[in-house]
Amino acid sequence: MGLLELFILAVGLSMDAFAVSVCKGLAMPKITVKKTLIVGLWFGGFQALMPTIGYFLGVQFRDKITAIDHWIAFILLGLIGANMIKEACSNDCEEESDSLDIRTMFLLAVATSIDALAVGITFAFLNVQFASAVSFIGVTTFALSSVGVKIGNVFGTRYKAKAEFAGGVILILLGLKILLEHLGIL
Repeated sequence: MGLLELFILAVGLSMDAFAVSVCKGLAMPKITVKKTLIVGLWFGGFQALMPTIGYFLGVQFRDKITAIDHWIAFILLGLIGANMIKEACSNDCEEESDSLDIRTMFLLAVATSIDALAVGITFAFLNVQFASAVSFIGVTTFALSSVGVKIGNVFGTRYKAKAEFAGGVILILLGLKILLEHLGIL
C-alpha cells in the first residue's frame, strides 16, 4: 500500500470522527484550543489503537486464510463504506452534547473507530508498513477531528453528511482496488 493509498484510507476512516466532531462543535457555545485538542486526541488515539488491535487479531489467522485475504479486505471495506453512506443519508447529529467527559468521549471514540478495527484486520493480509500506517491514520484523524470541531461551531452540520458519504465511497473504492489488483485486473 503506497503513501497516496494510505492517505486516502486515513481520510476515509476519519470521516466518522470528523462528522461527530462537527456535531460536537455545533453543540459547543464557545470552543477553545483545549476542547479542540481533547476531541482530536480521543478520536485520533482510538483511530490508531483500533487498527493495532485488529492487526494483531488478523495476524493470528493470516496463514489460514491467505487465499481469500483480498476478498476479506474487499468485503470489510465495502461493508464499512456502505454503512458510512447509510449514516450520511440519515443526516442527524443524534442529540450531541458539548460534554467532553471521559465516559462520553470514550464511547464516541470507540463507536467512530470500529471500522478502523476491521481495517487493521485487513492490514494483516496486505503489504503495509504497519507502524507508519497506524500513526498516519491517528494523526490524520486528530487533524480532521480538530478541524471538525471548529467547522461545526462556525458552519453547523452543513458538511457532516457530505464528509461521511465521501468517506464511505473512498473505503468502497479502496476495497475494490485491492480486489482487482489481487485478481490481476489492475
